Amino acid sequence: MPEGLIGRRIMQILLARMHESPVVALQGARSVGKSTVLRLIADHHQVEVIDLDDETQRALAEASATDVVDGDSPVCIDEYQRVPAVLQAIKAQLNRNHENGRYVLTGSSSFWALPRGTQSLTGRLHLLEIMPLSQGEIDGVREDFLDIAMNEPDRLRTSRTTGMHRGEYAERICRGGLPLAIGAVGHARDRFFRSYVGTELARDVLDLANIRQVNVLPKLLDRLAGQSAQLLNVTKAGGAVGLEPRTADNYVRLLEALFLVRKLPAWGRTLRARATKAPKLHLVDSGLAAHLMGVNARKLERRDPAAIVEFGHLLETFVVGELLKQASWLDDVDHIGHWRTSDGAEVDLIIETFDGDVVAFEVKAHQEAGGRDAGGLRALRDSLGEQFRAGFILNTGPVAYRLEDRIHVCPIDRLWHSASSWS
Repeated sequence: MPEGLIGRRIMQILLARMHESPVVALQGARSVGKSTVLRLIADHHQVEVIDLDDETQRALAEASATDVVDGDSPVCIDEYQRVPAVLQAIKAQLNRNHENGRYVLTGSSSFWALPRGTQSLTGRLHLLEIMPLSQGEIDGVREDFLDIAMNEPDRLRTSRTTGMHRGEYAERICRGGLPLAIGAVGHARDRFFRSYVGTELARDVLDLANIRQVNVLPKLLDRLAGQSAQLLNVTKAGGAVGLEPRTADNYVRLLEALFLVRKLPAWGRTLRARATKAPKLHLVDSGLAAHLMGVNARKLERRDPAAIVEFGHLLETFVVGELLKQASWLDDVDHIGHWRTSDGAEVDLIIETFDGDVVAFEVKAHQEAGGRDAGGLRALRDSLGEQFRAGFILNTGPVAYRLEDRIHVCPIDRLWHSASSWS
């Protein structure tokens, strides 16, 4: 992965957390850049990286985890979940030396999905998720859209038009944000994704659970890709690949623990009980989702009914992913979810601050936005009153403007442009 693509904000956050906590663990999907970040940290401190994906180093760690974790600070361990015993050894070291910034770890599976006996660092460890690269990181732009949307939403209005068209959005969707996919095109990108959900997935699952049907997981992931940006239906996805509902639910949890799928929970802190409790599903990367759905940018540009539906779902997954990346950089984000009621009101993404205020987003694939598109945002605003800071219809149109009280229309490509370029 080219080091120039590493998000500077992630590096800044990591260095700050190292001053606050004895152990920082970077977690996220395979190939998002965790190892590159770790190598940069190790080079800066002139220490070596202990790579537990390497058979020799893994064997040494399995033979004596204590020797592996007893080094100069920061001890940098890549893919620590391959030898969970290192966590117990780290705990023993911290009982003697509790200095902050002592260990930096990376893992391709969720810390909370590891066996309970390995979770001994609770209270001493800061978890930091690294997501696929944002569009701004790829373009070399410092994004501030979400920060402004949460604090100064009227600044997003501008008469400047955007040059983005459907085909360019389709290209960005299918490229996604996984660094190795960004640099590949055509069949090379397809080969990367096939490997990504094949041998890599099978190996990583075995770090978490001893399951009998490893080969069914890529097929299940295919079915889940078809549900991206929709309410999760585990029974339907599992039944399509021959899994009983309980087994399918366990396998979906495994895929979630590997950061391949994300369940966006239903949000309803202060709202009436008829709000649905079902989570919405998103794949972690729109490029991966497009590959699994068997579509490319050329197919998404078509205007036939199937392509229109696929483009809409993938566009929502793409936009939600970009907003979640920006949310991970901010300190004032408490809860994130989606909202849908039994009478048809829905909002694709809600971000709640620690003081209980809300900013909401609805993603639309068309260029024109009118009052009907604001129905969910309007219902949410009327339910929350003053706690509703702002709502945005993010669409493929060219201009940002205020539609009505605290509800705005904004082109999607504003997400990866800095405010200085809007005037």
